[in-house]
Amino acid sequence: MRKIPTVFLRDPDDRRRVLPEVTPGCEWVFAGEGRPTRKLDGTCVMLDEHREWWARREVKAGKNPPPGYRPISTDPATGKTVGWEPVEQSPFASFHAEAIAAAEDCEDPWTPWPLGTYELIGPKINGNPERYDRHWLVAHATTESLHVDALTFEGIRNSVLRWHRLDHIEGVVWHHPDGRMAKIKARDFPEF
Repeated sequence: MRKIPTVFLRDPDDRRRVLPEVTPGCEWVFAGEGRPTRKLDGTCVMLDEHREWWARREVKAGKNPPPGYRPISTDPATGKTVGWEPVEQSPFASFHAEAIAAAEDCEDPWTPWPLGTYELIGPKINGNPERYDRHWLVAHATTESLHVDALTFEGIRNSVLRWHRLDHIEGVVWHHPDGRMAKIKARDFPEF
């Protein structure tokens, strides 16, 4: 999974915040070509075509990657490389195992997990902003759709900040039918 671009350009004076300017390549969002979904606040994992689980991992510039690391892309602004490490060696290995066991207790054991990416959420993940009482995997492909007030800076900002206040929603990820994605988080806005 490549790093998902933020739909608005980052402020060069404060990279934690965005400006009311569209990131080049994200114009499709404003043309209404994508499906806006809830951005879950956990950690990303992936089930690959060999039915092996991987955990998303960022490696800072100048640092050595972990064994078995598969780099995907490097951010030219920060020098961080995004990639995958085997889930069993990640800090989230035991929580991932709990989530798999819990889901398999609930599901038909003969139905295989769909390939793709998932968000690992639960009590020991990022302070549990999703407020789950156990560790769980949510397929990104089936994440809840949202209705954004208007596809403008103001409309997106107002929607995201309102959802965050009411339901602790971290942000929005737009999914284009061709596989492109773009995101925005509540904390990206200066008012947050």
